[in-house]
Amino acid sequence: MSIVTVQLGQCGNQIGHEVFSAFCSDIRGTHGLCSKKENESYQDSCKERFFCEEESGVPAARAVLVDMEPKVISQTLSMAASSGLWKYNSHSHFCQKQGSGNNWANGYSVHGPRHKEAIMNLVQKEAEKCDRLGGFFTIMSMAGGTGSGLGAFVTQCLRDAFPTSFILNHVIWPYGTGEVIVQNYNSVLTLSHLYQSSDALLVHENDVIHKICAQLMNIKQISFRDVNQVIAHQLGSVFQPTHTAGGGSGYSRNPLGDLMEALVPHPEFRMLGLRNIPQVPETSLPYSTFSWPGLIKHLRQMLIANAQMEEGIDWQVRPPQPGSSMPSTNKPLHFNTSIANLVILRGKDVHSVDLGSFQDPSLYTSWLNPQDAFNAWRTPRAFNKYEKSASLVSNSQFLLKPLDSIVGKAWNMFASKAYLHQYTKFGIQEEDFLDCFTTLEQVISSYTNL
Repeated sequence: MSIVTVQLGQCGNQIGHEVFSAFCSDIRGTHGLCSKKENESYQDSCKERFFCEEESGVPAARAVLVDMEPKVISQTLSMAASSGLWKYNSHSHFCQKQGSGNNWANGYSVHGPRHKEAIMNLVQKEAEKCDRLGGFFTIMSMAGGTGSGLGAFVTQCLRDAFPTSFILNHVIWPYGTGEVIVQNYNSVLTLSHLYQSSDALLVHENDVIHKICAQLMNIKQISFRDVNQVIAHQLGSVFQPTHTAGGGSGYSRNPLGDLMEALVPHPEFRMLGLRNIPQVPETSLPYSTFSWPGLIKHLRQMLIANAQMEEGIDWQVRPPQPGSSMPSTNKPLHFNTSIANLVILRGKDVHSVDLGSFQDPSLYTSWLNPQDAFNAWRTPRAFNKYEKSASLVSNSQFLLKPLDSIVGKAWNMFASKAYLHQYTKFGIQEEDFLDCFTTLEQVISSYTNL
């Protein structure tokens, strides 16, 4: 099955480009460390999923690029074409001359309805090229105007036009220190609207990725491109082909469907976080050795202690002991309760890895059987130069703190009516804000009570 990617705004288009580049360099790599047959079926599966073959022989990404200003899209198109390895379809982008001025309401209420037909036509054309459409993957930021406002609008249009297709929104959480003065408003509006129309939200926090670049990748002057390449690597570690638990011998045919089935058992809980290990500079790889028990031990502790990377994990955090009737202090303050977890293993000896520690009932909420709450996908095909790598996609309390913080900051601004006039002039009223706050307060409350 094929996935159509919709890249929205500056951030979405820049990350989208890095994601397709990562897919391409991975399938061209000779570092597969697996049998020739395995490698070929992996490559075929990836190509069917994300690219369509053109007559020129250069694979074209199954993607639609949308922005309200032309600069980033023209850069993205020419960078892809000049790589010689892949390209974007020359007719699958839409841009205008002026941006959305970091105003969510402008993107959602003005640009969205005005350009709906043109954008949805492009999406329809890409969808029709797929033999079997697996769903849509949108990439967008929450802080600005086009990615967030137009992105929320386009997601609703996708839901209306393709009611039975899966929609996964990849959302970039803004830096806590701030990129845009109204980013908390934009974020609250984006998240609450996506919650209505998306099947799941896969979230990357800029602060976390920045930390990975600084502390794990040893990058001295961190650019957006560095950040985007780490994000692309993490996304590739999830979306490149794998064998699912009950999938027989072939590669999974329906990645988005499999992901939702594994991780979203209830519509109230749609926030997915992603962790990936190991992450080291390429120059250090020849001197690094990783063992599966070590990687799995780190990944599990990252999950229960809500650590964002493998450095600086709090090893003191332990799951609550079952059956103890102590008051609620029994649940450690920093313990991260999960609804569902998916571990993806790639590389050497994956089929002998013991993942029993992830099936411990104390990691999960009481209303799901741990056998249902945990899934593992594996492939002996190594990913992106790492002999062994493991990813964790988790529907848990990972995002509770940042969500609570962003809603709190937005509420403080809203209470003093700061900047509201910028939204009301485009038709987003105070009642709309209040509806959004209510939606997100409910999400926070649901995740808090796990």
